[in-house]
Amino acid sequence: MLVEGDSGCRSEAGRGVNVSMAEGDTLISVDYEIFGKVQGVFFRKYTQAEGKKLGLVGWVQNTDQGTVQGQLQGPISKVRHMQEWLETKGSPKSHIDRANFNNEKVILKLDYADFQIVK
Repeated sequence: MLVEGDSGCRSEAGRGVNVSMAEGDTLISVDYEIFGKVQGVFFRKYTQAEGKKLGLVGWVQNTDQGTVQGQLQGPISKVRHMQEWLETKGSPKSHIDRANFNNEKVILKLDYADFQIVK
């Protein structure tokens, strides 16, 4: 949460002084699979839009099992935000039963240039 101080400077509220700002910039990659009513409800399109809005890269696709799967890459703070979105929000007409995240790892560079819908 950003708070504007008396001097007009912005700082993150509740953040310890000793915490490095670079900490949230660590790049991570995580795979995901979303279960529920997530096909035929524009879930991939909304996922791509949310990922791009957050500045993430990766991909999203439907599976033959009726789930949606993909991979997210970007700064850890943005990936965490996207994970929460995938788990709790999704597209307006979707109904998410559960979200699985695995193969999380720190990466040195992004493997993708943008966020793609895989057909």
